[in-house]
Parts: sequence; C-alpha cells; structure tokens
Amino acid sequence: MTHHQTDITPEHTLHETLLIVDFGSQVTQLIARRLREAKIYCEIWPHTKAAEAIKTVHPKAIVLSGGPSSVTDALAPKMDPAVLDAGVPVLGICYGQQTLCTALGGQVESGHDREFGRAEIEHVGHSPLFEGLGEKETVWMSHGDRVTKIPDGFEIIAKSKGAPFAAIADEGRKLYAVQFHPEVHHTPKGAQILKNFAQTIAGFQGDWSMKAFKEEAKARIRAQVGNAKVICGLSGGVDSSVAAVLLHEAIGDQLTCVFVDTGLMRHGEADEVVGLFRDHYNIPLVHVDAGDTFLGALAGVSDPEQKRKTIGKLFIDVFDAEASKIGGAEFLAQGTLYPDVIESVSVHGGPSQVIKSHHNVGGLPERMKMKLVEPLRELFKDEVRALGRELGLPEAFVGRHPFPGPGLAIRIPGEITPEAVEILQKADKIYLEEIREAGLYDEIWQAFAVLLPVRTVGVMGDARTYERVLALRAVTSVDGMTADMYPIPHDLLSRMATRIINEVRGVNRVVYDITSKPPGTIEWE
Repeated sequence: MTHHQTDITPEHTLHETLLIVDFGSQVTQLIARRLREAKIYCEIWPHTKAAEAIKTVHPKAIVLSGGPSSVTDALAPKMDPAVLDAGVPVLGICYGQQTLCTALGGQVESGHDREFGRAEIEHVGHSPLFEGLGEKETVWMSHGDRVTKIPDGFEIIAKSKGAPFAAIADEGRKLYAVQFHPEVHHTPKGAQILKNFAQTIAGFQGDWSMKAFKEEAKARIRAQVGNAKVICGLSGGVDSSVAAVLLHEAIGDQLTCVFVDTGLMRHGEADEVVGLFRDHYNIPLVHVDAGDTFLGALAGVSDPEQKRKTIGKLFIDVFDAEASKIGGAEFLAQGTLYPDVIESVSVHGGPSQVIKSHHNVGGLPERMKMKLVEPLRELFKDEVRALGRELGLPEAFVGRHPFPGPGLAIRIPGEITPEAVEILQKADKIYLEEIREAGLYDEIWQAFAVLLPVRTVGVMGDARTYERVLALRAVTSVDGMTADMYPIPHDLLSRMATRIINEVRGVNRVVYDITSKPPGTIEWE
C-alpha cells in the first residue's frame, strides 16, 4: 500500500498495530476485516514495502498473506528478512507459510495433489493458535504447492489428508504457519484462530474502537494541516459526509465543503445535503448547481466508460473553478476508503490485480497542486458507518446505500436525457419508499432502479402504449466485492410495479434483476 508522505509519521498510530504483508491474495482484505472485528488495528502493505512498513508502523505482530505465485518459481516474491528481524510473532497463511518455510530452510514442492475447497484438519498437541477449538475443524484449502520439509525448530500442530503440514509452529520464536485460509467464511473457526494469534500469542489488548480512532484521526488531521485551509469535495454519500464532519470537528472553519450537484443524484438528495451541512452542522458550504452543464456534456454519449470519463473530467473542471474562487486552500480532502487504496495501489506496483479505476482517487490533486487529506483511508465501509454514528450523523445518512460517483448516468444505459433522468428519479424514489415501508432497507446492501434503452408495447385503459422498461435491482453483500440478489417477496414486487407504472409517466413495464456478482456486477454499467 502506498502512503503519501504527508499521511505518515514515525508516530503514525497511537495504538498497537498488526502488519499484514500482502503477497497478492484476492482475500487479503478479509484478514484485516476479521482482525478489526476482534478490535485489533491492522494495516495491509505490499510485500515489496515490508521493511518500510515495519519501520513506519512498528508492528506488534505480522501476518503473511496468501498469494497466486508458486514459491518454486525463480521470480516468485520472497519474504523480506526484515519480517524475522522485527522479532515479533509471525503467522504465515498459505503462500505465507510457504515463503516463511523457504526462508528458514524448509522445502516446498509442486506436483502433489492440488487441494481446493473444504478439508478437515486434526490438531496435534496443544498449540495456543488453536485454543478453544475442537480436536477436528473444517477449513478452506486453496493450494497447488505444499510444504514437504519443515524448518528446524518447527513442529506439526495440525494435519489433514492432503496436507501433512496443515499447521506448523516454532513456539519458542512465536512463528506460526498454516496451509489453509482462516480468513474466509468457509473456515468456520478461522476468526478465532486469527484472534488467538493476535491476543493470546502476540498480546494485543483487543481494545481498538471507533471512538479511539475518531480522536486519533482528529489529532492526525491537525498535525498534517496545521493552520492551513482545506477544501472537501462533498458528494452527499456516506464517505464524503463522514469525512466532512470529522474534518469540521478537527479544524472547524478552516474547512470549506464544495458540493458539485451534477443533476444526477437521487430524488431530493441535493436539498438534503445542503440542509444537513449548511443548516444543521453550520459547515461552510459552496453549492454548485451544475446539472444543466453535466447533462449538456453527456448529450449523445452512450458508452459507459465515456460517460465516466466525461463526468470525471467535468467534475474536476467545475470543482477547480470553485476552489479558485475560494482561494488559498493548501489541502484537498477526499473520502477515500481502504478498499480504494488497496485496489488503486496495485497500479503502482502492488501485487493485487486491478479491478477498476476509482472516481475519487485520480485527477484532482495533481491538477490543483494541492496536498491530500484522506482521513478515512484506513477504514472499510462498515467502519465508516460506525464512525459516522460516533460523530452523531443522522441514521438516514449513515445507513444510506452506496451510490456511484457518476450517479444516475450509469443507471441509464444508452443516451442520457433530462427526461430520462427525471423518469428514473421518480421511479427510484417509489422503489426505495416501498423497501423502507416494508422494513427491508437495512437488510439490503444496495437497491436501485435502472432505466433501460428499450420500449415495449403496453395497454393502459383502452389505449396502446409504447414506453420504457424499468429494471429493479437489490443485492446483499458485506463489502461489495461479491453480492447475492435479494429475494424481494412477489407481492411486494407486484405492488412496486403497479405504483411505478401508475405514477411515473413514461414507464409501462417493470422487471427484476436476479443476477449475483459474479458473474454480473452490482451496477449495470
């Protein structure tokens, strides 16, 4: 993970930190999530920056993640010697086990039976790593290579049919390694294993809280910003709203928020944002009503990526113009979250594959020659919501479903017109009203309507209609990385469809999207 120099000082954290060294596993974030659920603060850094990370965060323990490479390949990433030199407890997971063993003189071989999926491990002896677990446990395996000789000083603490060294330990040096993945849901007691490592073995107190984070974050903001002026881009979403209130608590009127209203928000949201920040919090706010400008620039644009680029470039132009009018700001604040940072850093040489470019990470700081303040960059989405509650934000804002940076533009496949935006806003409002009325809003991760570039024949009264099709989407998810469709009851779907067709002129057919992610994405574009 690449940190800005302005973010990090040797006294980077005031709390105990566990360092996760990332070798490129698609589930490395889950290690961090499990540990934070146990109130243990941790950070993910790429294996290429392990030595720098150790100097920066002074970890109390280190976890080596899994990864897609084979340690038998000449170019495979290796564990930095600084990991062992740190003299703290280490836990290697899957590839992490293999690179740890290789570094200490053990052997890893390919060509044995590959093991993917559920397996049963049997404990050998009594290791603190498995404290509170049964003699046999189900775990999730995902490996082609396996350890065939363990280093001197290690002993077997668990075995499985396909992995005789399913878990090994050098209890004296507090070095542990497992072939399976304790971080995934398919290892039912995996969270307990990680907690045992952090608390029982490494001595973490397990007392990291959002209240503590709030105070530390405010202290860090003040140290970074000093007396300088800060501009915060406010979108109306959860992330930028929480960032703005946190910044205002830390530096007061040194902060000015700029809300660029693209005309592509949900029904009534622009007024809600202005009301909350200008009236309730009394935060200095510049509201730029640029809806006509954005819709004008999008006229005739149908390609989804072109829509994103058009909106992104215009947003920067409008924001830059407003920042120039305010004048004198040295810092730009963004609501960047940890998954954004982890995904985006792979562009700069981190191990994980890039999934997409992020709306809020690129473009602005370079153009405006400003330094970045990103007070949420260490948090996951659910943690941001918890921080919002700690800051006293209304539940209507804190619990709001995620909303994409380009707004409704990517929920109108095909060309965007003012008429299409108005139809979608009205239909989406009815859909969300019905979900709230049924008490389902908080069970659903994200619910929204999509206005399709398709017209169908219908009958209303005795007249033939030829109007648009509206798709409804609702999914459950933990972090947006994967998602399942939400089974809205048929009678509720029927009521939604009736209301939308009766109340929204321009729609005569409603369909429900039952695709999960993968293979689909959550948004349609």
